[in-house]
Amino acid sequence: MDIILLQRIEKLGSIGDVVTVKDGYARNFLLPQKKALRANEANKKVFEANRDRLEKENAERRSDAEKAGEKVQGVEIVLIRASSNTGQLYGSVNVRDIAASLAEKGHDIDKKQVIMGDPIKTIGMHEVRIDLHPEVSVTIKANVARSDDEAELQSQGIDVMAQMFEDEQREIEEQAEANRIDPTLEPGEIPADLLEDAAEANEETAEG
Repeated sequence: MDIILLQRIEKLGSIGDVVTVKDGYARNFLLPQKKALRANEANKKVFEANRDRLEKENAERRSDAEKAGEKVQGVEIVLIRASSNTGQLYGSVNVRDIAASLAEKGHDIDKKQVIMGDPIKTIGMHEVRIDLHPEVSVTIKANVARSDDEAELQSQGIDVMAQMFEDEQREIEEQAEANRIDPTLEPGEIPADLLEDAAEANEETAEG
């Protein structure tokens, strides 16, 4: 279907452009939401007659969005969630959660303006795009952590999960060292030095 865009649509075009899209996309999304008109002769004439007004209104909305964007750009929101030891969340963080957290900070963002692709399913710092206008996008930071302390560390640029893995590895190595066990051994395998000690002990016993 050929349509006339009434606003900029990502990967399609800008206001006034005549483009071809799939019928379902036009009927189910663009036309009902008044983002476009069917590109017939009557609508082309209507659009041209109102082009100046539409472009002016769009410019005003864009200007308002740019002002709002200055306040939202780079904002960090903290979302405390339970997760496994590997950092996988028991659940996920979705657009509704992002919008609600922004609202708590005084930013009126509709969940439809939150562009995530897929929900967040892991602990860490995540960038999330906010579309305030078809021509104005900003990025915020979603700090997903298991506690306020972890969130603070992540804000400082510390990879909590990597740090946890390193700590666990260090504990394993220290425990292995304390037990004189080679951490590279397979389960049940006896270290070479212990075998040597046992052999020496057997020799002494035999000599005695």
